[in-house]
This record gives sequence, structure tokens and C-alpha cells, in this order.
Amino acid sequence: MEGRLRMLGRLLRKLLDGLYLGAGWLAGVFLIVIFLLMMALSAGRKFGINIPAGDDFAAWSMAAMAFLGLAHTFKSGEMIRVGLLIDRFTGRTRQTIEIVALLIGIGFAGYFTWHAINFTYYSWLTNEVATGVVPLKIWIPQTAFSGGLAILTLAMVDELVYVLAGHRPRYEKEPPKTAEEAVERAVASAV
Repeated sequence: MEGRLRMLGRLLRKLLDGLYLGAGWLAGVFLIVIFLLMMALSAGRKFGINIPAGDDFAAWSMAAMAFLGLAHTFKSGEMIRVGLLIDRFTGRTRQTIEIVALLIGIGFAGYFTWHAINFTYYSWLTNEVATGVVPLKIWIPQTAFSGGLAILTLAMVDELVYVLAGHRPRYEKEPPKTAEEAVERAVASAV
């Protein structure tokens, strides 16, 4: 029985990590779409070629990129956190502050997720259409917005469960051991 639970836990871990990574990759795809649209719009002006609703599609892609990338960014430890405060503590105090910070984050993310899903559902229910040149059903681009927030909320709950089990947060990186390592990390995170 215990072996099955471990196997189920490993499978769940693999699925969740795959979801976060997949959302991050999808955010990257939308970044490429933005680049291609912007280049096509810029080059098209020079040759008199117009992409109908190109600005709309670029804006929707920007929103999709931003929100779908949130969970991967959070799990990778690249999201801005309250590290300046938390890093001053150790042991049980640090774990308690980490749990409180995660609970507050889950509260905010959950609140926004709930309303984003309701917003998207209402757009679907009322058959709302974009007012631009291309009459796209507006719930389609809104799905990336609400889906990205839902995945972020799930990632935060996942991390809270892990920290409540007594582990160190997975998004927390080991402090650099040398000055060179600190510089390498700073350069890598800026790229």
C-alpha cells in the first residue's frame, strides 16, 4: 500500500511539474507569436500589407504569455517574493513566515482566478465577440488569462502542501557560495 502511494505521489509530481513546464513553454510560444506579428506588422507597413486585427492578436498574445508563464516563473524561483524579509529568519520561524506568505499569495491568486474564470465563462455564455476587425469570440483569448491564473494558484497550493510537510520550498535557491557564483546567477537571471 505504501509503495502504491509513493508511486502515485511521483506520478502526481510528474504531472504537476509537466503542467507548469508546459504552461511556461506555451508562454514562450506566445512570445514568438508576438515577435512574428510585430515584425510582420512593421514590414507590412513598408510594403502596404495589412494584417487584419494584428494589433489585437499581439495584445491577446501578450496577455497569454504573461499569465501562462506565471506558474513556471513561480516554481523556478524567479518570481519576486518577500525574500528580503524571510531570509533574515531560520528554522521554524522562517517556515511559519513562508507558510503565511504562501497563504496570502494563494488568497490573492485564488481571488483573481475565481473572477477571471467567471469573467471568461460570462463571455462564453453571452457569446461576446471582439469589437475589432476579426469577430473572434472573446472567451478564446480570455482562456489563457484565466487558465494561467488557475495554474499559478495550483502551483502555490502545491508548494504550500510541500512546505507544510516540513520541507524547504522548492522555489528557494541555495545561497551562492562564492562571489563569482553570485555574479553568474545575476547575469543568468538578467538574460
